[in-house]
Amino acid sequence: MEHVFVPKSGSKVNRHFYEQGSSMGTNETNPVWEKTQTSSEFQDLKKSFRGFAFPLTAAFLVWYFAYILLTAFAREWIATKLVGNINIGLVLGILQFASTFVIAWLYERHSSKHLDDQSETIKHQVEKELGN
Repeated sequence: MEHVFVPKSGSKVNRHFYEQGSSMGTNETNPVWEKTQTSSEFQDLKKSFRGFAFPLTAAFLVWYFAYILLTAFAREWIATKLVGNINIGLVLGILQFASTFVIAWLYERHSSKHLDDQSETIKHQVEKELGN
């Protein structure tokens, strides 16, 4: 089954790019893509990515929705003042932003240590098989 994006006529998108395939000089019907996706190297890469990203995403969503639910249903508790006009809700809101930056930093570290080298190796194998 071929899934090729073709822009609408009159679109400002470079139609030639889509007709010729990806920047690697092929389209997804080339057997190299199926071979790559079924390779143990690619499967290991996916496992490493998913093993990090999915649990972290789930944890963040729990944390995010807990904050939303607290602001909706625990207004008295969330309005408890800690110091001056700073209340629990404000602290939790700031922690939402802080946790976003921590997650980005953790992902960058994980990617640099576990994903980048593997993905570069796979990329070079694909380029070699495509003759690029």
